[in-house]
Amino acid sequence: MRSFTIRVPATSANIGPGFDVVGLSLSLHLTLTVTVTPPDNASPARPPKITYSGEGADEVPLDAYKNLTTRVALYVLRCHGITTFPANLTIHCDNEIPFGRGLGSSGAAVIAGVLLGNELGDLNLPIERLLDFALMVERHPDNVTAALVGGFVGSYLRELDQAATEAASVPLSEVLPEYPPDAGEDWGLNPPQPPLGIGHFVRFGWSDSIKALAIIPRFELSTAKARGVLPQEYSRKDLVFNLQRLAVLTTALAQNPPDPELIYEAMKDRVHQPYRKTLIPGLPEVTSNITPSTHPGLLGICLSGAGPTILALATGGFEAIAEDARAIFKTHGIEVDWKVLEIAGGSVVHKS
Repeated sequence: MRSFTIRVPATSANIGPGFDVVGLSLSLHLTLTVTVTPPDNASPARPPKITYSGEGADEVPLDAYKNLTTRVALYVLRCHGITTFPANLTIHCDNEIPFGRGLGSSGAAVIAGVLLGNELGDLNLPIERLLDFALMVERHPDNVTAALVGGFVGSYLRELDQAATEAASVPLSEVLPEYPPDAGEDWGLNPPQPPLGIGHFVRFGWSDSIKALAIIPRFELSTAKARGVLPQEYSRKDLVFNLQRLAVLTTALAQNPPDPELIYEAMKDRVHQPYRKTLIPGLPEVTSNITPSTHPGLLGICLSGAGPTILALATGGFEAIAEDARAIFKTHGIEVDWKVLEIAGGSVVHKS
């Protein structure tokens, strides 16, 4: 028997002006406990068995050909000539990451799947290649890169040649095909291979004094819906506004002590937050009324990913920030939960 665990952190993307560019790993985790038992008379060969606990336990498919994590793992295996899961595979998923809240739940599931496939196939893929597989599924690099490598991370999609661009742009339905009830083991055997070097990344510095306060409204918001309200074009003025602040922010968050006035202004955004305020009642009031001058310890505040979670970066005063945000949301009829989170390390695999 072989066994191992995979631990993948939650993430927050965008971080103010860094739309689709920066991500931050947070100390909520998706943990997979995996065992593979060789078949024998006492334990004959059987299909994969998945169990699930924690956030989303009542809505996650437990069929290995429908579950996102195991479908990604099978994609990685089949790209390396391994057509099926090993016999008697058992996976228990314990999840701390809320679904549909802008905390990277799908990105964590994808990274868990890539690492699961790498481990089951003994592939020993380097981080850069693991990221290629993740980007074939999750086309935006900010969440998956932060979930894979941890910390405060900037990433971009490389400009590829025409053949590689076409290979990296195949429909998701070809990368992760749906499995109809009558699908046999030959279904989806020749998936599209990822080109090499789809995405590149760099880890920025981070002040140890800064923690993240996640203010989590009790409703889900799909990324597709949140992207649907964004314009196709932006003014030069708004793009320069974001570029100026992003250039400052990536250095300011590493300084000791952090400068609240500098960071608060640098976390403002004109690319996605103004357009998503209609989807998240209370967002404009929270991001404008809670400031370093009214709440000592606060550094900056922004939408986490596509929302609806609000992310406040702070060195203290967490309860006052959270409770005042709760009061604002309550005037809109929305209840919230809140958590103070550390900045997490990257994904890890522990072999038993």
